This record gives sequence, structure tokens and C-alpha cells, in this order.
Amino acid sequence: VGWAARPLTHSRPESEGKGKMARSGRRRGWCDGARWLPAVTLFCALSLWPASSTGALDTSRYYHYGELTELLQAAAAAHGSLARLFSIGQSTENRSLWVMEISTTPGRPSPGKPKFKYVGNMHGDETVSRQVLVYLIQYLLEGYGRDERVEQLLNSTDVYIMPSMNPDGFERSREGDCTGEYGGRSNARDKDLNRCFSDQFEPEAGQEVVEDEDVPEVVAMERWIKENKFVASGNLHGGSVVASYPYDDSRTHTSAGYYSKCPDDEVFKYLAKSYASKHPVMKIGKPNCSNDSSDEVFEDGITNGAKWYDVRGGMQDYNYLQGDCFEITLELTCCKYPPASALHSEWENNRDALLNLMEQVHIGIAGFVTDAVFGSGISNTTIVVAGIDHNITTGNFGDFHRLLVPGIYNVTVVAQGYMPVTIFDIEVLEGPATQLNFTLQPPVAADNHTFETTTAYTEFRTHNVSEVEDEHQSKAIEPANFRHHNYADMEILLRKYATDYPAITHLHTVGKSVEQRNLYVMEISDNPGIHEMGEPEFKYIGNMHGNEVVGRELLLNLIEYLCNNYGTDPEVTSLVNKTRIHIMPSMNPDGYEVSSEGDVSGVVGRNNSNNFDLNRNFPDQFFKISDPRQPETSAVMDWLQKIPFVLSANLHGGSLVVNYPYDDDKEGVIVYSKSPDDAIFKQLALSFAKENSPMFEGHPCKDMFPDEYFPLGITNGAHWYNIPGGMQDWNYLHTNCFEVTIELGCVKFPFAVGLPKYWKQNKRSLLQFIKQVHKGVKGFVLDATNRKAIYNATIVVAEVNHPVRSAKDGDYWRLLVPGVYKITASAPGYIPMTRNVTVVEEAVEVNFTLSRVTDDDVNSSDQGTINSSAEPGEEFQQLVRSLSSEEGLKNLISSARVDLSLDRYHDYKDLSEALHGLHSNYPTITNLDSLGQSVEVRQIWALEISDKPGTKEPKEPKIKFVAGVHGNAPVGTELLLAFAEFLCILYGKNQAITKLIEETKIVIVPSVNPDGREISQEGQCMSKVGMTNVNGKDLDTDFIGNSSEQFSEMQPETRGIVKNLILNQGFTLSVVLDGGSLLATYPYDKPVQTVANEETLKYLATVYSNNHPKMHLGHPGCPNNTDESVPGGVVRGAQWHGHMHSMKDFSVTYGHCPEITVYTGCCNFPRAKDLATIWRDNKKSLLSMLVEVHKGLRGMVTDKAGNPISKANIILNEGVKVLTSEAGYFHVLLSPGPHHIDALAAGYQHQRKQVFVSSYEAATSLVIVVELDNKLLGLPRELVVTAAGATLSAILVTACIVWCVCSIKSNHQKDGFHRLRQHRDEYEDEIRMMSMGSKKSLLSSEFQDETESDEDTLYVNKH
Repeated sequence: VGWAARPLTHSRPESEGKGKMARSGRRRGWCDGARWLPAVTLFCALSLWPASSTGALDTSRYYHYGELTELLQAAAAAHGSLARLFSIGQSTENRSLWVMEISTTPGRPSPGKPKFKYVGNMHGDETVSRQVLVYLIQYLLEGYGRDERVEQLLNSTDVYIMPSMNPDGFERSREGDCTGEYGGRSNARDKDLNRCFSDQFEPEAGQEVVEDEDVPEVVAMERWIKENKFVASGNLHGGSVVASYPYDDSRTHTSAGYYSKCPDDEVFKYLAKSYASKHPVMKIGKPNCSNDSSDEVFEDGITNGAKWYDVRGGMQDYNYLQGDCFEITLELTCCKYPPASALHSEWENNRDALLNLMEQVHIGIAGFVTDAVFGSGISNTTIVVAGIDHNITTGNFGDFHRLLVPGIYNVTVVAQGYMPVTIFDIEVLEGPATQLNFTLQPPVAADNHTFETTTAYTEFRTHNVSEVEDEHQSKAIEPANFRHHNYADMEILLRKYATDYPAITHLHTVGKSVEQRNLYVMEISDNPGIHEMGEPEFKYIGNMHGNEVVGRELLLNLIEYLCNNYGTDPEVTSLVNKTRIHIMPSMNPDGYEVSSEGDVSGVVGRNNSNNFDLNRNFPDQFFKISDPRQPETSAVMDWLQKIPFVLSANLHGGSLVVNYPYDDDKEGVIVYSKSPDDAIFKQLALSFAKENSPMFEGHPCKDMFPDEYFPLGITNGAHWYNIPGGMQDWNYLHTNCFEVTIELGCVKFPFAVGLPKYWKQNKRSLLQFIKQVHKGVKGFVLDATNRKAIYNATIVVAEVNHPVRSAKDGDYWRLLVPGVYKITASAPGYIPMTRNVTVVEEAVEVNFTLSRVTDDDVNSSDQGTINSSAEPGEEFQQLVRSLSSEEGLKNLISSARVDLSLDRYHDYKDLSEALHGLHSNYPTITNLDSLGQSVEVRQIWALEISDKPGTKEPKEPKIKFVAGVHGNAPVGTELLLAFAEFLCILYGKNQAITKLIEETKIVIVPSVNPDGREISQEGQCMSKVGMTNVNGKDLDTDFIGNSSEQFSEMQPETRGIVKNLILNQGFTLSVVLDGGSLLATYPYDKPVQTVANEETLKYLATVYSNNHPKMHLGHPGCPNNTDESVPGGVVRGAQWHGHMHSMKDFSVTYGHCPEITVYTGCCNFPRAKDLATIWRDNKKSLLSMLVEVHKGLRGMVTDKAGNPISKANIILNEGVKVLTSEAGYFHVLLSPGPHHIDALAAGYQHQRKQVFVSSYEAATSLVIVVELDNKLLGLPRELVVTAAGATLSAILVTACIVWCVCSIKSNHQKDGFHRLRQHRDEYEDEIRMMSMGSKKSLLSSEFQDETESDEDTLYVNKH
């Protein structure tokens, strides 16, 4: 800060002018008034340096540049083991900017030792600083080894001292000039060096541009600051007596009185006070300078720079913002250039203060950040302190020093290519820094390592639980109901609190148990019963296993605690006001009623009344859950679909640990099964465990399981033991909710006397875990046009493969550990928006305002959503979500009751009449065509059902249902005929069916082999009669290829299906119905075929099987194979009955359409009386396929001008290929999860995208814009085109020359023939030689130069 003499009004001297922002060598012009003159003055004068003790300081005079140089060089020579003299650059008039390094290792790196610097004489006429810094150099060098304080300082600190930053100005200043009247303040180019540093705030219009060459001193200083990791610094001035700290200016540049607070305001005040308190004049706060107003008072001798007066381009702000260096500015004397006689007293005034400020470089936190694999330091790592918006970075050795005042802090380190790490609850005390070392793991660490490998991710200073308890007990009302509550008792207690606290509670039930007990939920919120915009939803679920009761009682205690303390306890009040808390004390009330107090490890009451384990009853990502869905499970799943839960815990008993996803893996073995959000799950688990001392110790049940150890009291679920069908994984995979499972004690049903202990042990954990819902990122996704909420927008964090969705108000929450993230929000019909976000301890609010896609957007963006006009509307997307829910299709069927008479089979004549009858009665939604004829000239009918039958709609997905490939299995024919009538009858009557028909092209082919059907017989379950066509060919082995020759070899039925259905329709999904078992198969039937995209094909078959009441059980029970077991009712075709040339293999290979084959029953041709039951069993599955065809990925490929690219290859996961339609559209079905999509089009550059597909959502939409490939033959297009042009030009020129020559020679034709006649014999001999195959050319003729025939020319051209 400043420091020309201040007038009474605190106005800035006129020399402090204005200018424009610096740009590449130009600087702001708020520094007024040299060219580099390279020279160095080096000579040694050791005799000038006092060789005695520190008492030999010469304070009788000022040192001018030459004398100062000699003195510093002598000091460096005399103390070579401690001192190193160097110059960081030169002044305008070629004087060196000397720096003395004082260290036990001068000139060598000192990992872990902080760097401190003093800079003096920045204003040339403020001279006391110059002298006291020379004295300080001598004091330190002479005192090392003699003075314990000096020795301790230099052993732990690298000190850098620059006595004069403006030697040119000093040489022009005059001793005794107290106010700067005689000049010398600025450098030789009349620039105020303390107004010429890069500033954080924009300059005012019209400010003078300052060139770098005008301020070489500033250029050198900026470079020095950036190249070194200085921790703290003091900039010494004159003109007042005060310690000033950042910021020095403000955005408004108010001349004085505006407190411009920086993020580290408390630290800077601490540093300023550390100096001022040791200065006898400064600490009083009244400088009494003659040039100051009489009322100028600086409390404690310190001031915020901008509050004193505004200084743009100051050095102290630059240090803080650009160099991570905490610098304060120290005004040492009222008189700028006092007489030399005052130097001794000034040294005495400042000596202790100078030392004390240097010692503050050791406060706060310090340590190293190292690589977990190699152990080496990680440089340039960002150190983030929660709540302080200013980060620093590590040095070359991974070392850091972060100044902090005493307090409790959470610190995160973030490095490129490593997992972020957070250390919580760091206590910083007065005195030396708290030592913290971070070990960072690369993100690709092995998943199956033991947890010891990852314990370095996060460290904790744990609370003393008892102390926290005592603190809260003095304020909070503790629960009084420490007893076991049976169902009736629990019900009364819940109703009591709902009645007593209606303003903050809402008691409701989400469903009923098997025995019709209510599954109660108590909601606690300041606005119960409603979702408040922006407020996260949290839930606790207890007693999932009926005999694990501690969670049930703790949650009842928690309800009591929250209700009793709301409005009086700040913590509880804040939680309830900011969070919508849902508490389900018992998910398994039936099991509880049969369990017994005192049960340590039993199983009685664990399961529900149907004897199913509810924590093995949820849909699983890796395994088919064969147990029927229980009402308790269904109720919870429906509840979770209705409320946008963010965080949850499932409370259990039997151990003492927090368990986080995943709970199983695809192999079903004990292994660390890492979820994409492994880091945040560990942080969530630790937030609970660290508040529970016995849990945090990690040895839960020593008597029962002596070898069991959970580091920090947490474990990955599958790493402990494998659980398919668990609730926590389902929460994470199918909702926005992050759930952990908490084991609360080794005894499952302890005696009631122990319940107070459980409450005391877990109260803090329960409260702290709720607080975790406020971590990460939150905000809103809004429409840019009308500011309305965008529901179901996708929020994706780069490198974390787990999206979340916005709620109905457009609000979203995304839990994340502290770090730096790239977050993208997208929604159908909108342009995605990406923002870079730094996440700290508390949730960061990040709002996204999305603009709708226009034609211009499609033309200019390489990826976006399809224009909303091409998309199903929000109503239909909601329908897909609804029908995809657990009860969605069941509810549809219940509401769509149609009485169909399935009491007889249809032969060919009846089938044809029925199909024509459907078309005649529903002409607006049906179209009937023949795909071809059978051997016996029966039509192979195809019925299209659509709101626009017969019209191509490339944007709509197409699904085909095919049956009767084997004539002896006509059940599929009857099912499809019933299905067609079911759809037609309900069109216009049932909203869901109507929307499905409007948004889908449905093609039904009920009988591929009508000839075989005519000779098969009802009741013949195993008969082969009618299986083949009349030529004896099994049609499912006749799809041999797609060449013309292969077409001609096919049977007429096969040929019609191939040409007019599979290859000519562009289907999205195909379902074939057959008989002979009860299962679903997926490609390939070919035994040795590699299955690309197997996950998707298997998933589609699983969807059908899961919606069938028996098929998913996996036990067909057919008489010919009673022991057959098919897990989930799904198997790859080749693993069941492998064969070549099947229809499904052909559909996938040549039709680019996934196809599954469903075997509807063990009997090929059951009695007609069984048809109604079979229809009832398959109706839901058939409808599920109509829903499923709308999922996956849909989009279009265009060029940059928006023109569609037809027949572009869309390659899925580097395997399966589909082609875009003529309009550039594509629609592919994919299994839920992440997928890579490659778009390849001839002449265009390859594009790769990554998408995430949900099992509950309509198709993810994508526009892929491809750019022209700028290469031909692997070379730049311009080069190839130029070369081709040059070659063509050369050919044309050559052709012209040949033509001219030929024309000239033609003039000699007569003379040539005359000569040939004279030499006829020789000519005939030449012809004979040619006819004998001689290679001798006609050019050998002596006449060839004169005449050439056309044949001759052709022959020559050939060579």
C-alpha cells in the first residue's frame, strides 16, 4: 500500500493515474511515470561487513546502491553456509534487485520448509525499510548459533530479504524529506511500482496502458513470486505507522471507507496483529503523523487496505491472488526519509515485530501430498479448505503450508488423475502448524484390494462422543421411551407424536404387510406432507428383518427427540427446517411380532410372514431374483418412485458396521464390488461410523466373530459377504437415492435395559448422517425461455457413471465428495449445459438454465437432444415411466378388461377371416398385407397396427410379433390374434393403449407356416407333425443368407419373411412365439457364434420372463425334462437347442434387429381350454415388449448443415451395428447402464458418444452431428485434391501433345503407304512376327517414324 504523504482528505496523489487492463506486455496505467541497461556491479569488500556480534550494527547512515551492494556481497561471502546473494532482475537504470537468501541450505531445495520474504524500499523515498532489512540480514546471520530464537527460525524457514525494490528512486530521494516533496517515490520511468501489478478488478475506461519495459522491477517481482512458493511476506513502506492487509481495492474503487474483505480475512488480521502487537507505536493505533487527520485511528494498529484508501495494482493483493503468498504491507514511520539519527530507534521498534511475523509462517496446517503407488510427492495439488474460497497448491515435492487461524477445519486435496481426499475436523491450535499428510490414490486402483489399501483416502480427528453428549444433554430433551414397542404400542406412539406435533409431522402408511399391518412412515418437516422446492428428502428404514429390533427402537427415539427439541435446540431445528425427514420404524412388522427379546443371533422373525427375506427380494443387477415380490417390498419400491429421495440408511442388527454398495457382484463371490460413487459412499459411511466409538474401532463382535475387522467401522457390502436382491443397491440403481446399510449391534434383539446405551451410542451418528444430505451439489434445471422447471432432466458428473434426475420442480441433488467436477444437465428437446464446479464441505448451488433445441442448434452442435417435435411428449415419457414401475403393467391390465373368447383354435381359413375382420372393423388403425405365399399357396399375413397404418414414420420404433414358424406349435398364433384384438378394442378407450399405438408401429405375423399348421393336431404335445413346411423343411433352419443365390434356395415362406419383413422394415425389436418349453431365448442359436451386445439381448429376454408369472422361476417342468433348470427363465439359444440358420440369428445379423424367441409352454398344441390361461399368463409380457421398444437410445445423424445422413453405421459398444434410416434416424435397444456409441459415415469423421440408459425411462435422445472427413487415403483432403488436380492436368497436357503429334504425322500418310509398297516383303515379315506373338514392336520398322496406323498407336499406348 501507499505511500506518498496523505492529504487530510485521504485523496490519492494525482500521480496515481488511470489506464487500461494490461495485455501481453502492457500494464494498467494506475502507475505513472526505462529501458533495460544490462550491467552488473560485482566486487567483494569483505572488510565492509562487521565481523563481530550483532551489536555492531552501523545505524549512523543510509547505504546508497554501491555501498549496499558491497555490504551484501561481503555478508554472503562471510556466511557462505547460511547466505546466498542473487538478483531477480534489474531496475530501469540497470541496478540489481538484490535478494539475500538466509537458510541452512542456501541455494538448495528444502522440501517441507516454508519460504518467507521481506521486500523493502518499493517506493524509493520510503527508506527506513531499506535500512532495517539490512540490519535484519546482519542480525540473522550473526545471531545463528548464538541466539536460540534466530537458530530455531532459520532451521525451519527459508528467509528471503530484498532491501530495495526501487534502487533508482532511492538514489533520487533526499534525506529529511518526510512527505515525498523532493521525489524518488516512483521508478526512473516515473511509475509507482505499487500501482503496476496485475489487479483482480477491471480497470476503468480511459486508463493509460503501461508497457512492461517501463516497470522492469514489477516484471521481475511478478516472475519471482510465481516461480517460488512463498508462504508469507511483508512489504515495508513509510508514511504512517500501521499494518495493512488485503484487499487493497474493491470492484467499486471507493476511495476510502470500503472494507474489501478477502476470503482469508481472519488470517490476514492475525498476521497484521502479529506485527503490530510487537511494535511499540503501531500497536497503539494512533500514528499521530503530521500529514494525517487528527482523528485517524487504526484499531490494534491494523487496517484493511481498501478501507484505508483504494490502491489499484498493489503488490500485496497480487501475492495473495497469483502467488498463494499471504503478504501484508507494513508502514514503519510517519516520516518517509527521516534523518539517519532516527535509524537506531526504528530498528529497535521493528526488530521483534520483524521476527514475530516471520515466525507466523508456521501457523495453520502443513504437510505433504504423495502418490499412493509410487510414494512420490504430487506437485500442483489443490488444497481446499471448506468455507474459505481461496485455494493454494503444493510445491514441487508435494509439500504445502496453508496459513489458518486456530479453529476446526475440513480440508480437501484435489489432483489431476487422482481421487480427491478429505480430512475432516482438523483442529488448528496456536503455535506450530498441524501436520497433515495426504496419500492420493489413482482412480484405477484395484477393486478387490482389502480396505487397508484405501484407508488413506480419508482421515478423521474424531469427536469425543461423551463430550458432545454432555454438551447436548444440557440443552436437548432426551427420549424417555426406552422399551420395546410391539405393533400396537408403536402405532399408539406414532399417533401420539403426530397429534402432539401436527405442525412438523405427517403420519401415513405406504402399504401393508402380508398380515395387513400398516407400514407406517412418520414425516418430520417444517412443512409436512409436501415436497418443498430445493429441500432434500431423507429417509431411515428400520426393522427390515423382524428380529433385528435396535433400529426400530432408535427410530422411535429419534422421532421423539426431533419432535421434543424442535424450536428449542438449534441443531434439531435446523435439520427439520432444511430437510424433509421420513422415518419408517418397521418394514417388517409381521416378523417383529414373532421374534423374541434376548435373541442374539437367531432367525425366528427375520423373514416376513410368507417366509421371504425382504433384503433378498429386490430386483438385482446381476442375478434374477426368483422369489415372488413381497407386498412389503412392492410398497417400499412404489414409495421410492414417488418421492425424490437423496439419502437413506437401512438399519439392521447382528454386527457393528456401516455397509455400502455394491452388495453383490456378477460372479456372486466375496470381492470388493465398487460402485461409480464409491468415494461418496465411503464418506457417507464414515460420517456415521466416526460418531460411534465402538463401531469406529472396527472390531465389532469379538466374542462371536473374533477375526472380523472393519477398518474405520465401514465395509463394502460384497467385500463382507454377497447379497443379491438387497434394498440398498436397488435404491442406488433405480432411484436418485444413495443408501447404506447400518448394523447397529451384535445382538439382534437385546433386552430393553440396554436400549438407553444404544441411543447414547448412536444419537450423534443418526443426526450427523442426516446432515450428509446437504453435501455435494444442488440446484434447479429451468427452461431458459419461461423459467419453468424441467422435470426429469439428467444430471451427469463427468467420470462418474451414475446420473441423477431432476424432480417435478426442476430441483436436483447430487451427493459428491469435495473436489473439482464437470457437471452436465440435459433434457429431451434442450441443449445440454456443462459447468465446472468446485465442491467443498457444504452443498454448492449450481443452477442450469437450458435452451430449447432449434435448427440452428442442431447445425452448430456436435451433440444435442432431438428437437422436441420429433420426440414423444412428456405425457408419453411419463407413461413409459409409469408402465415400467413395479405395478404399472398390472394396473394397466386391471383397467383394461376385455372379454376375449379364447376357446378354440383358428385354422388358416378362420385366421384369414379374423384378420380381415380386424382390418374391416378398425380400418383407421390397421393395415393387412401379405408377405408372400406358402408352398401350398396360403398367404402369410402381416397385420400392422398404428395410428397411421401404411405410412412410413421413421421416428417411431417398430416392433414385430411373429408366430407359427413351426406349424405344430400354434399357441403363439392364438396369442397374437388375441393380442391384436385386445389392442384394437382398447384404442380410443384406454389412454395407455391408445398412446402406445400412436407412438409405435406394431406388425403382427401370426402364422409363418400355415401349411404345417393345417396338418397338425390339437392335443399333440410332442408330435412333430406339422413342424416343417410341406417340403419337409424346418423353417427355423432356412434363413441361410441374404445373397440372391441364397434367396433362391430358400423356401417360399422364408423368402417372403426375409424380403418383405426382416430386410425391408427397419424393426427395433422382434418377438417370436414358439412352443415346447417355458422359457425365453436370445441370440445366437448358432453354437459357435460370438455374442456381441449379449447384455442387451439377455436383458430383453429377461423383461419378457420377469413379467410372466411362471417363466421367471426357471423351472419349465416339461414331462420330457422334468429336472430342467433355466436361471431366470432365460438362456442363450445355442446353450439350449443350438442350430444353424435360425430366424433370430438372421434378424440380428442382417436385419440389425434384436430378436428373442419365447416358448409359451411345454405342450406344443395344448387343448383349446388351456388357451385362456396361457393368454392371461402372457398378456403382461407382451405388453412389456410394447413398452420396452420405447427405451434404449434414439436419435439421428446429420451433417453440420443439418442434412440427415442415411445408412450411417451406429456401432454399439464396439460390437453390434445398426444403420440409420433414409431420414438419418436410428433407434437401438440397450440394457440399462452406460454404453459407448460410435457413428461412422463414409466421408465423415468418426464420432463417439457415451450414454446412460435407464430401465425406467423412455429412450435417451441424441443428435450426432458429423463433420466431413478431411482426409483421403490417410492424407489431408487438400493435399490429395491438389495432387489429383495436378495429375489430371498432366494427363490432359500429355493427351494434347499426343493428339498434336498424331495430327502432324497423319499428313505423311500417303508417303508412308508409298514406301510400304516398295518394301512389301519387309512389312509382311513384320506382320508375321506380330501374329506369332513376337514382342518386337512396329517401332523397329524404318518407316515407323514417318507413319503410324491406329493399331500402331494403340499398341504403343499399351506400353
